Amino acid sequence: MAQEAIHDAPARASLIYDPRVRGIVFQLVLVVALALGIWWIVQNTIDNLHRSNIATGFGFLRGRAGFDISERLIDYTSDDSYGRALLVGIWNTAAVAAAGIVTATILGFLVGIGRLSNNWLIRKLATAYVELFRNIPPLLVILFWYQGVLALLPSVRDSLSLPAGSYLNNRGFYFPKLMWGPGSWLVFAGFVVAVALSWYVARRAKARQMATGQRFPVFLTSLALIVGLPLLAFLLAGLPVSVEYPQKGTFNLTGGINVKPEFLSLYLALSFYTAAFIAEIVRAGILGVPKGQTEAYSALGLRRGTGLRLVVIPQAMRIIIPPLTSQYLNLTKNSSLAVAIGYPDLYAVGGTILNQTGQAIEVVVIFMIVYLGISIATSLIMNWFNAKMALKER
Repeated sequence: MAQEAIHDAPARASLIYDPRVRGIVFQLVLVVALALGIWWIVQNTIDNLHRSNIATGFGFLRGRAGFDISERLIDYTSDDSYGRALLVGIWNTAAVAAAGIVTATILGFLVGIGRLSNNWLIRKLATAYVELFRNIPPLLVILFWYQGVLALLPSVRDSLSLPAGSYLNNRGFYFPKLMWGPGSWLVFAGFVVAVALSWYVARRAKARQMATGQRFPVFLTSLALIVGLPLLAFLLAGLPVSVEYPQKGTFNLTGGINVKPEFLSLYLALSFYTAAFIAEIVRAGILGVPKGQTEAYSALGLRRGTGLRLVVIPQAMRIIIPPLTSQYLNLTKNSSLAVAIGYPDLYAVGGTILNQTGQAIEVVVIFMIVYLGISIATSLIMNWFNAKMALKER
């Protein structure tokens, strides 16, 4: 027996020093420690809730909210439930995030290309824009637009008159509202058909260009379809759409659509702030394309703008898209700073509900689920787009 123990000792020692065995042991210890930590947090939370006589669960969402929301995209009154109020906040968050992403992308691409311009003035202005907004906290940018720009606009009586019957004052931006009548569904149907046909034309044109090298005017064709088909449906339906223009009064503007200064300041701040980072991503992506590609399209006689659009940027997108996704996610999460200026986004509405009900855990869980859901949806869309932009061998 003693000899067997002596012979087994080296085997046990080898198991101790085996990297695979140690890796499994360490992982098991980590899993057990994590499970114990989660159990302690949950148990401690339950005990604290019992001591405070706070009921758990999401049943409070059916209770009457009892507060108004100044800006909303769906119908809501103070008699609606807390769940409805949260839905209003979610829509407001999605609206400012979507508008900010579109504007920041366009502005960021223009500034990023401007930083590589041969024109000295354009290049320096683009550089100054990036260095200015990139080094200022987003909350400060929001307050600048809200208190330093929009709050200084004229009052309603002295509203700035803009084209198409629009007005701008310190209460927001007013523009005409389309009133849809019977038969308006034909206009929407025409638009959907036009978008589908434009996608088909673009796909066929790309296949034709890859096969023969001949280009097709996709942009002009798509523009004609998207404008022409809804206009034709509008005429066939008997002009079912009327326009309600804002009417200027002594103390207020009535009619039309009013975009309040809270939304404008948040939208502009997030757009300008995020565009500075997108500009640097675009510049890095373009510089990451081998210089030989520029020399190649120049040798073919292509102009710089055409070569940039057809040769350089399609290759740069493989570098641009992954970090661009992160900036979209940052913009969405930065929208929670809206609470500083009173814009009723998800965080602001949820904070009001938390103060009234005391359901802190449930409200925070809703925050996490919603922001996580929006972020995952954005990531999935961008991953799909990244896969579509990847170069494929013939």
